[in-house]
Amino acid sequence: MDYEAFFNERLSDLRSEGRYRIFADLERTEGTFPRAMIHSPDGSREVIVWCSNDYLGMGQHPAVVSAMKEAVDAYGAGAGGTRNIAGTNHLHVLLESELATLHRKEAALTFSSGYMSNWATLTTLGTHIPDLIVFSDAANHASMIEGIRHSRCERIVWRHNDVRDLDDKLRAADPHAPKLIAFESLYSMDGDIAPIRDICNLAENYGAMTYLDEVHAVGMYGHTGGGIAESQGLSDRLTIIEGTLAKAYGVMGGYIAASAALCDFIRSFASGFIFTTALPPALAAGALASIRHLKKSPFERARHQDRVARLRALLVEPPFLTSTILATLSRSSLATRPNASGYPTFSFGISAFTRSQSTIRLSPVGPSVSGSRLHHFTPMRTSNTSLAHSRPCGRSARFPKRQPDPRVCGNRCWPSEQRNSSWNSG
Repeated sequence: MDYEAFFNERLSDLRSEGRYRIFADLERTEGTFPRAMIHSPDGSREVIVWCSNDYLGMGQHPAVVSAMKEAVDAYGAGAGGTRNIAGTNHLHVLLESELATLHRKEAALTFSSGYMSNWATLTTLGTHIPDLIVFSDAANHASMIEGIRHSRCERIVWRHNDVRDLDDKLRAADPHAPKLIAFESLYSMDGDIAPIRDICNLAENYGAMTYLDEVHAVGMYGHTGGGIAESQGLSDRLTIIEGTLAKAYGVMGGYIAASAALCDFIRSFASGFIFTTALPPALAAGALASIRHLKKSPFERARHQDRVARLRALLVEPPFLTSTILATLSRSSLATRPNASGYPTFSFGISAFTRSQSTIRLSPVGPSVSGSRLHHFTPMRTSNTSLAHSRPCGRSARFPKRQPDPRVCGNRCWPSEQRNSSWNSG
């Protein structure tokens, strides 16, 4: 077999389908986020990033940056091993205690990423609990799907956020089999929120555990940032709450919060935890500082909701995206360009979706949408884009997959200056 030919052929298929991803070579500068410098073959320029998951700008908050610097000076760069050998720093212990308190649980366990916390936990539960049936929401994140698949336990997919369908499937399952309902609180593709209370009711009726992914909600919702479950007073009713130390908290890592016995079980049996080097102390320190700050400060959440509301008000205007942007985005994972006035403009991310659909997702991070920056959207119009319903986390625009745009130069994510003049049109 010609391996190189195989690799190149598959990559060519991705390009022809408009699904080939290209990295944006960015430089974020402390204190100016979401402004950044982007480097391309055409040179470097300043842009405003509209696709970051640093929702509240905590990645550049002085308390977080200072805590990380102090931790490096105090403990060095790395953790020094896996958690079960020599890698447990006292900061890990403090961080997990803070997370347990945040979610009103007995314990918490941190991982190297949110993907790993989902994958390792669901794999371990599905592998070790005899005859476990996992009921998975159809819109669950890839990390949850892969974890369930890897466990090889029985899995049943229920229609997205459809509690009636979930009820039917639970009723039809073996009443004596152990069960786990896995779902998210806030779904990033559409910005819709799960009916958590109804799902908890079903779980209690059928004797099922619940697994709630709160990665897009922790730090963002609840009076201390405990997520949608906290905002609805439901944290106590959930078996496992999973979250991230990235996104709203602005750092890196993932975690679960649950009973002491369950967390100890995952710690003792999950290969994705046992054989992975621990988070560096500096990351633990930054996450700890971010969580503590957002527990006490409602300012960042209120500011973000204000920015979202103001941006949404502009997007309610007649359709706001040019067909050129849609065609360009169907061809790349990121598009950035200064507008005709010379102001830095925005970056869009094509989210992972089905081959027949794509999603344009705007992420107005807390510090980003203020003053004149909002007016970057006002001149943009089109008549061929239908927008999804307005959601609490922002707005999505779905559109069918389009053929590659001939106005885009090669496979680059930057449109041609000479052929794409309509980018700057009003």
